[in-house]
Amino acid sequence: MTGPGGAAYEVIRTRRVTRNMSAEPVDPEQFELVLRSARYAPNAGNRRLQPVVPVTDPGLLRLLRMVAPGMIVRPRAAAVICIDTVRAAGFGFRPGTPGLYVDVGTTAATMLLAAHAVGLGSCPVTSFSRAAVARLLGLPEGIEPRLVVCLGHPAEHQPPPVRAPLDRP
Repeated sequence: MTGPGGAAYEVIRTRRVTRNMSAEPVDPEQFELVLRSARYAPNAGNRRLQPVVPVTDPGLLRLLRMVAPGMIVRPRAAAVICIDTVRAAGFGFRPGTPGLYVDVGTTAATMLLAAHAVGLGSCPVTSFSRAAVARLLGLPEGIEPRLVVCLGHPAEHQPPPVRAPLDRP
């Protein structure tokens, strides 16, 4: 697609989940761009109840993998998207309100696209011990980790994508 929106559409069209990352470190400027992209994600009422916690320490990344069975990839950096339940309650959100989780998703989607746009591979992870991650990161009471965006440079060889049949509803 050329013309208005062509570059954005190309980033959307070509982004893939990276399940195999190289040992090359993530450039701090690239990581910062991905982190900053979270503030541009669609967000209910512009309340920003989804703080993002950056993780770059190799030891901490190894520990995260130990409590995250879904983290098959070995990231060189990660961004943990949380929900601030204390602030959410202050706005009248009850625990488990779907909109809070939709905003986690829009934040993650925006960060995944930003990662691809700056040349990084990414992989979302939701299978992890929330209590263990909160403890590892030293999160205060009321800040609940919900999704991890793993970041790194794609390795040369990637597992083949799993594709659903096109005739599926």
